[in-house]
Amino acid sequence: MHTPILKTSRIVTLSAIAALTIGLAGCGSTTGERTASGAGVGAAVGAGTAAATGGSVGGGAILGAGAGAAAGALTDEDDINLE
Repeated sequence: MHTPILKTSRIVTLSAIAALTIGLAGCGSTTGERTASGAGVGAAVGAGTAAATGGSVGGGAILGAGAGAAAGALTDEDDINLE
């Protein structure tokens, strides 16, 4: 049974995870590095999100890796600079 507080907590957690994924997907100086770091972060976030929501952890990792790799590949070094 889901309570309103638990549901709100999950929404806030998932929103924070999504924001971190987008921010970290641009790490790296080359397109390959950004793609690889985006895939790694995306897989971890996808698996964590699936575990938190009761979904398939493996499926979440695969979807997250794909989304993270795409975000990393589509960003430019000038788009996100963490230095």
